[in-house]
Amino acid sequence: MKPTLLILAAGMGSRYGGIKQLDQFGPNGETIIDYSLYDAIRAGFGKVVFIIREELRADFEEVFGPKLKGKIDYDYAIQGFQSYLPAELGHVERAKPWGTGHAMLCAWEQTDTPFAVINADDFYGFEAFQLVAEFLTQSTDDSEHTLIAYQLQRTLSENGTVSRGLCEVNEEGYLDVVAERLKISEEGGIIADRDAGHVLEFDPKTPVSMNFWGFKPSAFPITNGLFTDYALKNYTAPKAEFFIPLVATHLIQSGLGKLKVISNASEWFGVTYPEDKPTVQAALKRLHEDGKYPSLLW
Repeated sequence: MKPTLLILAAGMGSRYGGIKQLDQFGPNGETIIDYSLYDAIRAGFGKVVFIIREELRADFEEVFGPKLKGKIDYDYAIQGFQSYLPAELGHVERAKPWGTGHAMLCAWEQTDTPFAVINADDFYGFEAFQLVAEFLTQSTDDSEHTLIAYQLQRTLSENGTVSRGLCEVNEEGYLDVVAERLKISEEGGIIADRDAGHVLEFDPKTPVSMNFWGFKPSAFPITNGLFTDYALKNYTAPKAEFFIPLVATHLIQSGLGKLKVISNASEWFGVTYPEDKPTVQAALKRLHEDGKYPSLLW
């Protein structure tokens, strides 16, 4: 069965100041999602699920529906504040969505094959989609999942600090730990986390997670149980978020799963700040000029 691509697109864009999921970056007005869709289709994915807020559905259908019709199956999953909450909690007040792990869970009903998960506002490159598609179609172990890793030096922003999941990988090539570092930047040729005044330096080639995961369907019930526990403990914290690395850590520590770390040489870039937009636009224009993408994607 062809794998499914889940696109995390329910974010609020607080630092960007707008709906960056639908903002235009390519030379013909393409969104970043357009490139992920194009690469996923040629890598052999069979379905796309957009994980969005309800109020974005009409806009997503208008922008992407005509492009995808006849090329790949697609569906929508709504990440609501109440989705998959334990019934005993009743209505819970929230300031923002519950996070990436909860978003993935919200696509359970629309997903019945091995699946990849990506951010809507990150450009990952064709090789990454090809690698994860090969893994998801060839791996026969239902407890074996994957993480596509990038070099830290290739994931920084010139316009401010970034948060990154730094990966510790064992000798067999499987993930041991994802350590979240919240304020990484490069100054004077040194890449470091300068959170809370402390300076922690990193090797530029340190593998990092850019939220490109590959999971077997066995991850869904495990995620559901984890989120139930998380919600029961954090329902009074309106900004608490349940992230995918929490799922990965639980799989590893519980022995219920393992994650193969797959490194790739694809170019990555993303949009965190409004000032990032010209850099992304220039990078996409260059990829078209170099023949990596046709003059028109669709």
